[in-house]
Amino acid sequence: MQALKIEKMALYHLDDVMEIEEKCYGEHHWTRDSFVNEIDNAISEYFCAVNSENKCAGYLGLWKIIDEGHITNFAVNPGFQGQGIGHFLIVNAIEKCYTEKIKYITLEVRVSNERAKKLYEKFGFKSLGVRKKYYQDNNEDAVIMWTENIFNDSFKKLFDKNKEYLKEILK
Repeated sequence: MQALKIEKMALYHLDDVMEIEEKCYGEHHWTRDSFVNEIDNAISEYFCAVNSENKCAGYLGLWKIIDEGHITNFAVNPGFQGQGIGHFLIVNAIEKCYTEKIKYITLEVRVSNERAKKLYEKFGFKSLGVRKKYYQDNNEDAVIMWTENIFNDSFKKLFDKNKEYLKEILK
């Protein structure tokens, strides 16, 4: 895997972010203004995985509401998928949650997105319901996924295992 670093999303990342949005979500993607608003949102943090060429290869957004973290938007440029970038971004988000004393993390994912669901399950997310017709482009349902309390020993053990795996793929 190439050298990566995590940067807090800034306006200069948005050209890359919008390119990823279009590639991953087609015409039904977030707008540049949506990302500008989220960068300035007091309850959110957005991160980019930046490669050695200073190109954003993927990003993840996290809302922090009391003791809950909600992953709002998460994508990896298709040209960089399968290299552990998604794993890297989730590890970063969970570490942020530990720092901020956030206990639970939630997200929605398309019912049909098996690859993403497997990644989330690897980190201990469990399906706890469905939002009917959640996605506007095709009325697809969303699976609601949650973690257990991330401060529980069982979650910490799984997270440590995922961090070790990340170290191996970052070599």
